[in-house]
Amino acid sequence: MIPVMIVAMLGGPSVAGIVMTGVVDGRAGYRDLVSRLLQWRVGIGWYASTLLLAPLLMTATGLVLSLLHHESLPHVVPLIDKAPILRMGLTAGLAVGFCEELGWTGFVIPRLRLRFSALTTGLIVGCLWGVWHLLVNLCSSGTPAGALSWPIFLGGIIFSMLLLPAFRILMVWVNDRTSSLLVAMLMHFSLTASDMILPKAMTGMTGNTWTLILSAALWIVVVAAIVARRRQMSFEGGRGNLGGTRR
Repeated sequence: MIPVMIVAMLGGPSVAGIVMTGVVDGRAGYRDLVSRLLQWRVGIGWYASTLLLAPLLMTATGLVLSLLHHESLPHVVPLIDKAPILRMGLTAGLAVGFCEELGWTGFVIPRLRLRFSALTTGLIVGCLWGVWHLLVNLCSSGTPAGALSWPIFLGGIIFSMLLLPAFRILMVWVNDRTSSLLVAMLMHFSLTASDMILPKAMTGMTGNTWTLILSAALWIVVVAAIVARRRQMSFEGGRGNLGGTRR
C-alpha cells in the first residue's frame, strides 16, 4: 500500500505538471520548462544556500537536542558503515526533487506568481504540498497491530503543515531570484536527502519535538528574510527620495 502511494505521490505532480504545461501553453510552455530546467548559471552562492540550508538546520537541531536527549543525535553519526544510508538518502532526494518540482515549480508556482506575491504563493503551494504528504503520513502512522499511533501522526502533521510551508516559501523566493527549475529541484533534493540526519528515535515526543524545533527554525529564517527585504526596499525608497530632493 505505502510503496504504491509513494509512487503516486511522486508521479502525480510530475505527470500533472507536464500534461498541464502542454494543455495550457503548448510547445512554448515545454520550451520554457526545458529552458528553466537547464538554467544553471545562477551563481555559486545560490547553490550553496539551497543545498546547505536543510542539512545545516537539521544537524544543528539534532546536536542541540542531543545534549538533553541522546536519542536526538542524528542516526548517521554513530554508524560505522555510512555508505548505505548515504546512497539511500541521495537516491531518494534525486527522485523526489526531480519528480515533484516538475509539477510544483515547473507549472503551479509560475502561474500563481502572476496573481499573488511570493509569500502568498509560498503559503498556498506549501499547504498544498503538506496536504499532498498527509495521506502517506497517515498510512505510515500505524502500529504493528493496525491501530493509528497518534504521536507518530502528530509528527506527520507538524512536518506537513508547519515545516513544509515554511520551506516552500523559501523555495519560491529562491526561484524568483534564479528563475531556475534546476535550483528548485536541488533545494527539494537537499531537504529529502537530509533525512539521513534524522535522529535515531523519530517516534513519540522526541521526534515531534525535533520536528517542531526544526519548523520553528525555518519560520525564523522566513521572518528574517521578510524583515531584510522590507529594510532593503525602505532603503532603496529613501535613496530615491534623497535623489529627488537633490534635483
